[in-house]
Amino acid sequence: MTTAITVTNLCKYYDVPEREAGLGNAIKSVFVRHTRTVKAVDGVSFTIPAGEVVGFLGPNGAGKTTTLKMLSGLLHPTSGHVDVLGYTPAQRHYDYLRQMTLVMGQRNNLVWDLPGADSFALSRTIYGIDTVQFTQTRDALVELLELQPLLTKPVRNLSLGERMKMEFALALLHRPQIVFLDEPTIGLDVGMQKRIRQFVAEYNQRYGASVILTSHYMADVEALCKRVIVIHHGTIIYDGALSALVNDFAANRIISIRTSASTAQLGQYGTVVAHDDGQMSITVAKQQVPAVTAQLLSHYDISDIAIGEPPIDDVIEALYAANARPT
Repeated sequence: MTTAITVTNLCKYYDVPEREAGLGNAIKSVFVRHTRTVKAVDGVSFTIPAGEVVGFLGPNGAGKTTTLKMLSGLLHPTSGHVDVLGYTPAQRHYDYLRQMTLVMGQRNNLVWDLPGADSFALSRTIYGIDTVQFTQTRDALVELLELQPLLTKPVRNLSLGERMKMEFALALLHRPQIVFLDEPTIGLDVGMQKRIRQFVAEYNQRYGASVILTSHYMADVEALCKRVIVIHHGTIIYDGALSALVNDFAANRIISIRTSASTAQLGQYGTVVAHDDGQMSITVAKQQVPAVTAQLLSHYDISDIAIGEPPIDDVIEALYAANARPT
């Protein structure tokens, strides 16, 4: 399988000025400046095959956006090597820029006072898109995202969800083979988030583009990504299958049952996390699930039982906590 992105020991460090509060310290800092080094990205390495959709996860300040900016050429690395489609992004070669795009949630690239159709035409000129290809791609994107009623409206009159759909179309008009998505559904309602996810999946299948997605909405990741890379404090703490992440790092399982037993009775087997009209859920240590299930079935009148994994959000939070730095 062809490799689209190769990242080797990538680092980005910043020297951040520091001083104590107060007027005297402010004056001193004019003559003597103290700084500390912030390692925003510290030795990150990974490869992404062509056509793969990868979730890039981490808490705020973990280094996700900094990494995407280096991959897209907006930032120069402090050290390390990046190869995307055979190009070094920091050189910002025109042929590379024509094959990638970066979509950042709620960052506006459309011309505010003009209809979206005019921004599309401007993009065609900037990227030198052939008229036939432009028309085909625009019409396909308009159909996928149901943009026809929006094309003639000034961007300032669009809702956030409508504007994000137009932003996606604008970013993909030149049919990029590399797509960086940084919180693309932030601030959108649940219905619009689902539509954006469906669109990204359709674009990936139609054009075989490689996609790196950062999002705090785990529904985005679960719907689109079989593989996830988790970054924390600038370093990668997990790179592998999303399903394996749950299996390897979730210490508990959730047993859901329909029964007339009380919460007090079930509490002896685990922690009751939900109960509603006879439907109850308890968390149980993974290794105890077979024994607890057998005891429940033998001691109580149970009409339905299911064993499930904890929400992926909880697994990710546990992974962050396990890799937290002492304060």
